[in-house]
Amino acid sequence: MLWLKAFHIIAVVTWFAALFYLPRLYVYHAMATDKEGIERFKVMERKLYRGIMTPSAIVVLLLGSWLLWDYAWAAYKHMGWLHAKLTLVAVLYAYHWYCGRLLKAFAADRNTRSHVFYRWFNEFPVLILIAVVILAVVKPF
Repeated sequence: MLWLKAFHIIAVVTWFAALFYLPRLYVYHAMATDKEGIERFKVMERKLYRGIMTPSAIVVLLLGSWLLWDYAWAAYKHMGWLHAKLTLVAVLYAYHWYCGRLLKAFAADRNTRSHVFYRWFNEFPVLILIAVVILAVVKPF
């Protein structure tokens, strides 16, 4: 069970690294003006999203579900902190999905947002991370 938990944490760290970096690439992509730089960002964004971010999110989901099942959902289903944490994780998956939508817009040269939007957008997973860690460690309710 500890191996499962360790690999789940590794996948979470990898997923968050990508969740932090992809919107940062969007900041620079939105600021880019030269064709060569824009094409380079498209490649980097696609490889990060498809090669690291999405596979990590899948591993997080699979291992997290396994851990939840193995630790007996019956014991945890009344713990409010867990429901709050799982809700925030669901919000994070929606954020991940929206990053994919933005990726498609950039790939088709249809981005309509400024680099300032992406700078703020980039901060969202930090807030989720803080809340999830506090919920998982402190278990305040």
